[in-house]
Formats: sequence, C-alpha cells, structure tokens
Amino acid sequence: MSNAPSSNRPAHLRQPYLGLALIGGTFGTAAREAITLAFPSADGIPWAIFAVNILGAFLLGLLLDALARMGPDEGRRRRLRIVLGTGFMGGFTTYSALATDTASLLGEGDVGAGIAYGLGTVLVGGLATWAGIATAAVAHSRGAK
Repeated sequence: MSNAPSSNRPAHLRQPYLGLALIGGTFGTAAREAITLAFPSADGIPWAIFAVNILGAFLLGLLLDALARMGPDEGRRRRLRIVLGTGFMGGFTTYSALATDTASLLGEGDVGAGIAYGLGTVLVGGLATWAGIATAAVAHSRGAK
C-alpha cells in the first residue's frame, strides 16, 4: 500500500469515496432485495431481477449523462456519481444474478427461456441506458432554453 497522501491518490482509492460507494451499495442492494422479495419469480423466470437491471440501466444512463452535462467530475458531482452511480446502482443492479438465473434456466432444460432471458436483459438494458441518456439530454436542452 502506498504512503502517498490521500489527495494524490486516484479518486477510487480515497477513503471518503470508498465510504460513499459502500453506503450507496448497501442501500442499492437492500432495494433490490426488497423488490425480489415482493415479486418472486413467475413460472421460473426471475422477472424482478430483469426489471431491476433494466431500471438500473436507465437510471445510470440518466444520472451519468445529467452529471456530465453539469460540468467536470469533481466536488458534489463526483460524490453524487459515486454514491448513486457506483454505489446505489452498482448494488441495485445484479449481473451476477442475471448470469446465475440464465444458467439455471439453461440447466433446467429451458434453453429458449434461458437464451431469451440472458440476451434480452443485455439488449433491453442497453436500450434502457440509451433511453436514460436521451432523457437527460432532453431535460438538459429544455433547461437551457
């Protein structure tokens, strides 16, 4: 471990930012767990995880584009990005569960559902990210007028 002062370290190695990511991640994970408990899998398909990943992709695109349009990644914007983007959205979304759920569907012999679930989540997630970015762009252009 380096003895360099905290201000010389990259942001992702500074203790205050690690703490923000931890706090955000804790709340994001709790929110995901609450949703998956409230909406259990239907017919073996974990729709709650699908919805969480799509919503998280949209919100992350929205957040990151909105913050980028506000100025440099420093100060309050950096703290918001870390606590909400890296932390909350990182804990909220779960591509490890996506992989496990896809493998479970495939392992149970439901190849069509497994492929559709895995590929569908990634493709729809990409579209959701794009929609979040587009939403932030529209909101920014309306605010600039």
